[in-house]
Amino acid sequence: MSPLLSVQGVTKRFGGLVAVADVSFDIAPGELVGLIGPNGSGKTTLLNIMSGHLSGDQGRILLDGEPCSGLKPQGLARRGLMRMFQLTRIFPRMNVLDNLLVGGRALGLAADEAKTRANALLEELQIAHVGHLDAGQLSGGQMKLLEFGCCFMRTPRLALLDEPFAAIHPTMKEIMSRFIRARHAEGQTFVLVSHDMPVIVELCPRSICMNAGRVLSDGATSQVLAAPAVIEAYLGGAAA
Repeated sequence: MSPLLSVQGVTKRFGGLVAVADVSFDIAPGELVGLIGPNGSGKTTLLNIMSGHLSGDQGRILLDGEPCSGLKPQGLARRGLMRMFQLTRIFPRMNVLDNLLVGGRALGLAADEAKTRANALLEELQIAHVGHLDAGQLSGGQMKLLEFGCCFMRTPRLALLDEPFAAIHPTMKEIMSRFIRARHAEGQTFVLVSHDMPVIVELCPRSICMNAGRVLSDGATSQVLAAPAVIEAYLGGAAA
């Protein structure tokens, strides 16, 4: 099976700092892959390059076998690659329902279809009762659920999720986990960045561990977490 996404020799420097160093891996259709590593390992920088928010200095990224390096985020979104950020990005002065509708309309949904889809997501993510409120009035966890929902207004071909479970209530974490499990069972593709190792073990059959910008290990999650280099990276106090 041809990869949905192929990362080939990607490198990114910030001055003298090499944030991502010659990283290569493939993501097959229908995979749910954990991207793990200590703080400062290059995970978010790599997601920024994959999603068009940064340009790499070397290497290339292929989506469906076609080069997509250099495409803007909106172009990648139209091709089915959606991104959730570590720091929540919503429209705080727009109500919750309209946040979803704006995303759906921007992705080409008709008005009626966008409203049907948005209401279904509000129910599934258990935030329908705050749908009329300005998004800025929500709790931090509810904001995370809202941004998460925005990624699924149109079914993404690949969802890049950066720390979706960080600093949220366990109930909301379970809502998102249940959603990811259900969509993965339907064949959707995910790359999940998280420091929550129990969730990675539960959700992700495969994991890629990075440290100091490089891939340390790539394989079955249980094997990756047992690799000596991975254990040393986590316990050795990598720089933030």
